[in-house]
Amino acid sequence: MAPIVDVKAAPLPFADVQPSPESEASSPAPLISEAEWQAKKQKLEKKIQKYRWGVGRGDEAAIIASMRDLAQGHADAAVQAHWNNRADLFARWPEFGKAWKNIAQGIWILITADARVVNGITPTATPALSLSSSMTCSSEDIVLHEDHMETDNSDGLALPPCAPTSSDVFTTVHTEFGHCSNPDYRYVSQHTPGTPVLAHVEQDPPYYILLSTYISYLILICLGHIRDFLGKRFHPSSYKHLMPSDGYAPLNSDFDSFYTRRLKTRMDECFSQPVTGVAGRTIQLLNRISPDYNHNQILTDERTRALNISSYNYLGFAQAQGGCADAVEAAIREHGISSCGTRLEGGTSDLHILAEALVARFVGMEDALISSMGFATNSAYIPALVGKGCLVISDEFNHASIRFGVRLSGAHVRMFKHNSMSSLERVLRDVISQGQPKTHRPWKKILVIVEGLFSMEGTLVDLPRLVQLKKRYKFALWVDEAHSIGALGPRGRGVTDYFGIPSGSIDLLMGTFTKSFGAAGGYIAGSKVLIDRLRVRGHSGPYAEAMTPPVLTQVIASMASIMGVSPAGCTNSNGSSSTINQVEPHDHAFRAPASALPSWLHLPSSLADGSEGLSRLRRLAFNSRYLHQGLNKLGFITYGHPASPIVPLLLFNPGKMNMFHWMMKDRKTPIIVVVVAYPATPLVTSRVRFCVSAAHTKEDIDTVLRACDEVGDVLDLKHGLRKSDRWTMDEISSRALELINM
Repeated sequence: MAPIVDVKAAPLPFADVQPSPESEASSPAPLISEAEWQAKKQKLEKKIQKYRWGVGRGDEAAIIASMRDLAQGHADAAVQAHWNNRADLFARWPEFGKAWKNIAQGIWILITADARVVNGITPTATPALSLSSSMTCSSEDIVLHEDHMETDNSDGLALPPCAPTSSDVFTTVHTEFGHCSNPDYRYVSQHTPGTPVLAHVEQDPPYYILLSTYISYLILICLGHIRDFLGKRFHPSSYKHLMPSDGYAPLNSDFDSFYTRRLKTRMDECFSQPVTGVAGRTIQLLNRISPDYNHNQILTDERTRALNISSYNYLGFAQAQGGCADAVEAAIREHGISSCGTRLEGGTSDLHILAEALVARFVGMEDALISSMGFATNSAYIPALVGKGCLVISDEFNHASIRFGVRLSGAHVRMFKHNSMSSLERVLRDVISQGQPKTHRPWKKILVIVEGLFSMEGTLVDLPRLVQLKKRYKFALWVDEAHSIGALGPRGRGVTDYFGIPSGSIDLLMGTFTKSFGAAGGYIAGSKVLIDRLRVRGHSGPYAEAMTPPVLTQVIASMASIMGVSPAGCTNSNGSSSTINQVEPHDHAFRAPASALPSWLHLPSSLADGSEGLSRLRRLAFNSRYLHQGLNKLGFITYGHPASPIVPLLLFNPGKMNMFHWMMKDRKTPIIVVVVAYPATPLVTSRVRFCVSAAHTKEDIDTVLRACDEVGDVLDLKHGLRKSDRWTMDEISSRALELINM
């Protein structure tokens, strides 16, 4: 327990003071005009504000020079002393790091004692209003990211709506991971045994919506062909890349590029939005303009902080501060940036071995291999498993990486209706009875590939029924858990955990680290014999660059945070053993042993004992159900399972995509969303896809629901319920707990 250190009080380098009335009255005329001086001051304050958000790191010398310039430009001695003092403090600020850190620890001791007396609880982490978001942060980050007195909260995103009390304990920055201490806003992601799995139901809008959608596409296509016809004759230089020239054939086919040029480009503003900073609860958008109808986008110098409901950050591990970020920094010091080789040619490190063992334990399989790219995990390893004479039966809405891998394999392919087990059974009976085409010989292998959570529909695979069919028809099963691993189940183990089905019932579990773990790459888990075969025969082994040490460490740290670390290797900051069994006593067998982590990796107690990981899982489950049920009650047409963190809201008309994007972005509290259109979806089912995170608070979901309620009225999107059956936004917010239990 760190003692309180007494240091001299010094003004923070971002604190502003006003000159005294006496000096103001007696001061001579300024060396530059007052208006010019104020303009320079305002510009500098904006630069400091951006610096605090992490923008412009490395420009410290320029900021100090600007402070000196302000001091010299004003004749008031008090103002000169003030800005010179700020410049000195800014230059010397690292010297105060340890002292401020000790002060933060001392304040934390006092608040802990107060919490024990008032509420009878014992906090185990840094309070929300302390100077530090993590006791392992640098002193520079403590001030530049947590100085709430200077934070611009005009958009309502920088600070919580309610001031935290001494009993509220947080270890995160609010803009990266929202502060929410209400235990009622938690939910357990788990299927109720004995109840049927919700089927995928496509709800059609009124006929005039479908008719107007088809007419919109028809108009765009007709006008596009007319413009192409006239343009090739009157402006041939603009179409040179589409026509043969100098004996060379065009690389960009006219037909293939028509949709992109004449449809997508017209609404390209809502695609590929450039961002900067951490993709956490909020995100900074780089504003851009287009002088030529979206053919070119020009970045401006302005940034917009928006509520982020678009990123794959399900458990909120995309953070620049905290235990996982500190572990990544330590990994860079220990292992550097890259492995500089492929897995089979000198690129395998001890971190790869530890990560693969941890993944296998996490998903409940014998062994696992990891790949540096999620897309390549499917596309590079499916051809290593099946080939000519084999049959792959695939869900019609499977991801492009699965389709690509199957094409590379040369295996025969059959499709079945999305998540329809009756359709799958009909296909199985047909292919087993008929055998291979022409020869009618038995298939060498039959592999069924499905996704655990479908990324465009938000539907969950009917795993209980699928496992029953597997036992009956004896096919191999590959489940892609790119979106479900870490996001579903009471322990975050994916669809098997959600439905309570043993992992051993499935032959191969594939997943990615991009969505729930704040990292990159993917994995395949299965029996050791099968994984050993894939290591050698998969294209990633000899050709793909090995996953880098920082990314591996992020995977290990975040996954260990969800699992919790076994008591043998987990101690609190004071050296005493952690009371891990108080979190989930029955889950002790699933925890990560201390040997599964590198010896130099030390997680904070709240991460090591699994309590924070458990809280994140339950916050995500609450947010997912609340947003899904809230949109339904407002009258929107949505797809997907209530437990899914992916919530698609149907827009239908292509013209509404750009309008929805802009109307959400231009609100007082900006909201950044992802709109999806053909070919990622069917032509007439354009949609906005909300990606919920544990980093969001209940108030954030209310903000999204309220915005959708207002925008939906303007764009005529509420076709899911009759007006008499809809709830008002105030009713949804006040009855949130009732809503998620429906």
